[in-house]
Amino acid sequence: MTSSQSPPPGAADRPRLTEAQKKENHIRSEQKRREAIRDGFDRLASIVPGMEGQGRSEAVVLEATLQHMREKISERQKLIEAGKTKGMDTAGWELSRETVTACESQQKRNESEQ
Repeated sequence: MTSSQSPPPGAADRPRLTEAQKKENHIRSEQKRREAIRDGFDRLASIVPGMEGQGRSEAVVLEATLQHMREKISERQKLIEAGKTKGMDTAGWELSRETVTACESQQKRNESEQ
């Protein structure tokens, strides 16, 4: 057995977990994981306009978040353009062309679906 595979000190003194204990540990871990996801979606819903107090559908929260982010990216681009027209150096503010293009194409796709 290599040192990376050796049991931790004192492991031989501890009894092995039964299958029921392993199952219970797995169930608790899964519950914690789901709770963390729920908490994350709740936090996200609390900061996305229009999502506060609505029934929590993860798909709806994600779609609203994407739409909100696209709007913010567009607003940012408009502010950068306004700064450029006033002669400001906006090099440190600009997003990658790839990000802006993806945002614009997604917004056009959403508008055509509505």
